[in-house]
Amino acid sequence: MPAFTLQTNGAVCPFPLIDAKNAIQQLNTGDDLIIGFDCTQATDSLPQWAAEDGHEVVAFDRVGDAGWSITVRKGA
Repeated sequence: MPAFTLQTNGAVCPFPLIDAKNAIQQLNTGDDLIIGFDCTQATDSLPQWAAEDGHEVVAFDRVGDAGWSITVRKGA
């Protein structure tokens, strides 16, 4: 399944979430969206959005001292 990367490092909340919502609309069901971010509020808002919209969080990792990467698989 294809994976697409969205880097939002440096963007303040809620922009990582807004960008992720826009990006996932371009993907097909089952595709993965890998989102890189460094906004601490997004550690809650991105997984919550994924669950509410029927997407699956397949990975959530700390990157360095102040960043994260979350992989969201697009649901139907």
